[in-house]
Amino acid sequence: MSVLPAPAYLVVMGVAGCGKSSLGSALAQAEGLPLIEGDDHHSPTSRDKMRQGIALTDADREGWLATLGHLLQAQPQGVVLTCSALKKVYRDRLRQACPGLRFVFLDIDRASAGQRVAARAGTHFFSTALVDSQFATLESPVGEPGVLRLDAAADLSTLQQQASAWIAATEAA
Repeated sequence: MSVLPAPAYLVVMGVAGCGKSSLGSALAQAEGLPLIEGDDHHSPTSRDKMRQGIALTDADREGWLATLGHLLQAQPQGVVLTCSALKKVYRDRLRQACPGLRFVFLDIDRASAGQRVAARAGTHFFSTALVDSQFATLESPVGEPGVLRLDAAADLSTLQQQASAWIAATEAA
């Protein structure tokens, strides 16, 4: 009797400009999972703050993280979520909402992140002025259980293949 693998619950995380949305979309498609774009669930007030170059506080993120936790729970077949998840306390909050949650950390250098955020300035609410605050807030998840670190400088196809191989390997274990 074969046992079906448990549904995959994944967060593609990292600072602004690391490629969360691109990899999240490619991974969701490759794995046949729904995609939740975390940025779509920020409050209008938080979006306005970020547009003005004002960094969000833990209090600003509280309702957002609660919403993301509920959205994870509402996907019994598994899901890919894009979310910065910069602090361990944020990741732990998501883990509490969804036991077994795994994180794909897109690691990027400050200069590359700044260039990418500047390149999308006309199409995204996130201000380039906030890139430094993202790096100041980031608590690297490397070493936490259920985390895969990928080099965000790699091409999208390679990143998706690496993440899919990791998912398959951890489901088989």
